[in-house]
Amino acid sequence: MITKFYNLFINIYGFAMKVASLWNPKAKQWKDGRKGFFEKLSKTLENLPNGNPTIWMHCASLGEFEQGRPLLEKIKARHPQAKIILTFFSPSGYEIRKGYKGVNLVCYLPLDTASNAATFVNYINPTLVLWVKYEFWLHYLQELKRKDIPVLLISGLLQNENAFYKLYRKRLLACFTHFFVQTEASAQKLAAIGFSENVTVSGDTRFDRVIEIAEAFEHIPAVAKFCSGHKVLVAGSTWTEDEEELTHYVRVNPDIRFIIAPHEVDEENIKDLQKEFPRSVLFSALQSKPFHNEAVKAFDALAGSAQPNEVINTLIIDNIGMLSRLYKYADITYVGGGFGESGLHNILEAAVYGKPVFFGPVYQKHFEAIELEDAGGAISIENALELEARLKELWENENLLKEKGEAAKQYVYASAGATGYIMDYIYKNRLLTN
Repeated sequence: MITKFYNLFINIYGFAMKVASLWNPKAKQWKDGRKGFFEKLSKTLENLPNGNPTIWMHCASLGEFEQGRPLLEKIKARHPQAKIILTFFSPSGYEIRKGYKGVNLVCYLPLDTASNAATFVNYINPTLVLWVKYEFWLHYLQELKRKDIPVLLISGLLQNENAFYKLYRKRLLACFTHFFVQTEASAQKLAAIGFSENVTVSGDTRFDRVIEIAEAFEHIPAVAKFCSGHKVLVAGSTWTEDEEELTHYVRVNPDIRFIIAPHEVDEENIKDLQKEFPRSVLFSALQSKPFHNEAVKAFDALAGSAQPNEVINTLIIDNIGMLSRLYKYADITYVGGGFGESGLHNILEAAVYGKPVFFGPVYQKHFEAIELEDAGGAISIENALELEARLKELWENENLLKEKGEAAKQYVYASAGATGYIMDYIYKNRLLTN
């Protein structure tokens, strides 16, 4: 009965995505990416080397990939002959990482039907499966268990469960060989439903990933030039609610340089941002035209949205992929998502550089935000007035600014090591040699 209910949900979901694809670009990408899937997969696999072992990592989207990436790259470094397959459920993950060279194949995960699961697992025949964070698909996991293929949950996070998930969670969780979870709270939730022997609180592999990025930092000359000689605030992964909190402060502080990297970089949203921040220049324009540190005049020639003789103090990032490097140029950072249902974005990318991190009031589901605030490296704000007051406090107290930045960096480095825990388990249990 439970399986029938699950199958009904999956079929309704698939139908809804097809209908939504008529007007929603992401739904269309979701549908088109799975069109003729197994025929294309079969041809692709024929052209891949017969690597041994074969590792399959599944990620819901881009954020989960960044969590899994340190482990994937460690395995590849030690097993260069391995065949690695990376799947995404979401277009926002697949479209950005479909060209990733660290694996042999990047593709969508077909809809979770029993037939799709059996066919896909049979085609790729993995030696080891790595599932990232918390996206669980019943038929895929049951098929892997049936074939006795080891499945590890990495950077696992068990949050408040909805009624639908509770119906089949035990059958689903029983398919995992081992759980590597981020927090003690997640381990306790697993123990409460009978899973304690195969659980390790390893922490979050994102800490390892952001440290790798920071230590391999490469300058962005145009951004460095824009920031040179000024106080700098970088606001990353912002949504409309975040930008509304910043608008007034940006307008009344022309001497501070602001970099805004919105979560959505579609043309309509970028145009809205240019209206909201009229003294701004797009990164694409900054790259293509000479730019000076002094007041830039005749702004119409660059972006067409400000009055002549106004000083440009805001750089709008109209691409994806630069954010983790942009935080390096900040004195203070702001990370979006904390004012809405979207959820707080990755604060560790900013903290690793030793920068104080601001974010909105909705962050209770993010243990790293709670811990970073407790460590003194983050500040949560309720509204624009509080944001402006706390920013003023930091700008006027250089020692406090430095102290909070150091606290942020120390927290990140002290929390690293999750990748090592997982690698040790894999080798101890010979999961790549079965």
